[in-house]
Amino acid sequence: MRGGCSLGQYMAWLAVGLLIAGCASTPIEPPKIERISAEELDRIMPQAIPNLSLDGIVKLSQEKLSADQIIQKIKDSQSQYALLPSQLLELSNKGVDQKVLDYIYSAHEQAVRDSFAEEINKREQSKAKEQEKLKREYQLRQPYYDPYWGYPRSPYWGYPRPFYGPGMYYRF
Repeated sequence: MRGGCSLGQYMAWLAVGLLIAGCASTPIEPPKIERISAEELDRIMPQAIPNLSLDGIVKLSQEKLSADQIIQKIKDSQSQYALLPSQLLELSNKGVDQKVLDYIYSAHEQAVRDSFAEEINKREQSKAKEQEKLKREYQLRQPYYDPYWGYPRSPYWGYPRPFYGPGMYYRF
């Protein structure tokens, strides 16, 4: 009889160890997805502000103003329109230039993108603040340990040495 273990026993112990390590590890959690409610979506979406009405745009088109002049009037009035495709088609049938309709549509899409980007930035900033707060709480909970100098010691904890000499320690 030999005193050592055979290769089969080593493999069996290795398999048991791997099985135990696999069962003891924590599962990976999928990322948490925050859903937007309908009320929050209504709050995020840019509101249509028609300072220059659609009838006013039709009237300007019938007065034979160029498309660039109509677009400039829309920009100056800071109007935003949330139009359905049927409304765009109706305006086109009433004689509004295609360039004006394209501008109205692209301005609305850009406003939607900007509002979503603003909301995402706001959420990211709040997450960063929360993470920074947790980091500060964790750092305050644990005393600082410097691997070279060790834990900071008070000279009054049983150390009769003064602040200089062999009992000197590093302190910020």
